[in-house]
Order: sequence, then C-alpha cells, then structure tokens
Amino acid sequence: ATSGPHLRKLQHSSGDLVADRRASYAEALASEGAYDEAADVVAQALDLVPDWAAGWHNLGRYREETGDIEGAKAAWRRSAALDGEGQYGAALKLAAHGELSTLDGAVDGSAYVETLFDDYASRFETSLVDRLGYSVPDELAEMIAGVVPLPVGLALDLGCGTGLVGERLRKMARRLEGVDLSEAMLAEARRKQIYDRLHKGELTQFLGQWQEKADLVTAADVLNYTGALPPVLASVRKVLAPGGWFGFSLEVFDGPEPLRLQTNLRYAHQPELALQACAKAGFEAIVQQDCVIRLDRGAPVKGLLVLGRAG
Repeated sequence: ATSGPHLRKLQHSSGDLVADRRASYAEALASEGAYDEAADVVAQALDLVPDWAAGWHNLGRYREETGDIEGAKAAWRRSAALDGEGQYGAALKLAAHGELSTLDGAVDGSAYVETLFDDYASRFETSLVDRLGYSVPDELAEMIAGVVPLPVGLALDLGCGTGLVGERLRKMARRLEGVDLSEAMLAEARRKQIYDRLHKGELTQFLGQWQEKADLVTAADVLNYTGALPPVLASVRKVLAPGGWFGFSLEVFDGPEPLRLQTNLRYAHQPELALQACAKAGFEAIVQQDCVIRLDRGAPVKGLLVLGRAG
C-alpha cells in the first residue's frame, strides 16, 4: 500500500471516449506494477488528446515509478502548462525533484490539496485507518487529555477532514468547530454531527479572519501539506486565548534544512528546528512525542506529535 492518497485522475475525463478507455487500461496496468506498459498506453491516449493535463500528469507518475525521472519531469512540465489552477500538482512534483522552489511561495499547493481530498473523501477512513495504520487522532487526543485542563471552551480542528480528530475532541470541548479545504471531506464530517460548525477554507486565510479566541487548536496530518511552519504557527498563536493550546503532528526527517518536499508531495520537517520555531512563535510548555504517522509501502513513516501552550 502507498503512504496515502493519490488522485484517481480517470475521474477527470479527457473528453474522448477512446482516450479515456486507454487511460483506464493504463491505470489498471499501473495498479499491478506494470508502469512501463502503463506509460506506453497513456502515451497513446495523449496522441489523441495532447492537451489533457491529467493524462500528462499520469504519464509523469508512471515514468517516475520506472525511474525515468527526466521523462517524468517532461510530462509534468506539460501538465503544469495546461493546468492553470494547479489541481494536479505537477508544479509541486517538479519542485520535489528540484526544479522549482516551494519555499518562497512560488508554488501554491492548495488547489492540488483540495482536488486530492475531494477525490479521496469517500475512501479516506478505510484507506488511512484500516490499511495504513493511521493512529495520530488517538495519540494526539491522549496527549491532550494528559496535559490540557478539560473541558475547554472552544476547540478549533484545522484540516478536520472527515472528523477523525473531532470525534475524540467532542467530549473535550463545550464548543467544537472545524475547517477544511475539501467540501467532500466536510460532507463526510457533517454526517457525523459532532461539530457545532464546519467551515470551508484554506487554513491560514481562515485563521486570519477568525474573530474569537480558542482554547485548543488541533492540526492532525495537516501541516505536511502546508509547508513552512512559521506562518501557520503565527496564525494559530493569534487566535489562541492566553494559555491556550496547539496540538499537531509532523512528518519528520534528519537533515540541515527546516523542511523538505518529498516526492509524494508531503512536507517533512526537521524536528529540532520545528520545536525552535514553536518557541520563537510564542509557545511554551512544549510537550513532544515521537510517533509513527502511518505506513508507506509497508514501512513506518516517522512522525512527531507536539503540544504547545500560548505564552
């Protein structure tokens, strides 16, 4: 099993029935690990529909799996040129392979993340929890319960998704609100009827417009999609009441730089520098705990749970 979601691009039709059939066959080949053959077949589809952004992105994905990184980058450059909104993440793929910088904000991944999770929502919990061993909501909730005086007045669940964290926060807060970029994920959360209110929006923009003070803010498996920590930490710090808490998870790596965009388009953070960023943003009494985020092709993904109090 792979480490998490990827777009089922075939839902994004080329508009040509023959091309779509070939692309469907290519995806079936890819699902069995026959990436060379999949690349050949989707290339035939692209001969029919040369301006199909999703098809070019898939071609890049198949070539990447075969080790043809230059060929993959060529396909992603074509996809990026055709995909003005960036919903397929081709520019992020190029950045992950060293072609573009994400650190200066030149590559915005929000459209990709929204498309990704709109596509993934219906199978999110089955895939992540049942197949990939995702336990962050339980572990983060246990950490909060062990440190934070409960119940809190207002809890904000950032990147709330289908409500996996919200289910555990419900009994910890008198009022619980959630925000997510994906309307399809929010629809899944809405069915559970655990949030007092749900909002659709990008995390930092939402926090920038938030007018109340929260006692607890959470972000489980979220900051691996947002990139640099300081802007998020500053946004959260502004909405927290004095003594309020921020609990979140990170994927981590060993290296000199603060973060790294991985080829699966998730950011990993350097743990010591992440904790330094928390302190610099005004968080104190920082509690940390190593964890396994989930499995990636059967191997554990190293993570860090952090809980900091606003000073």
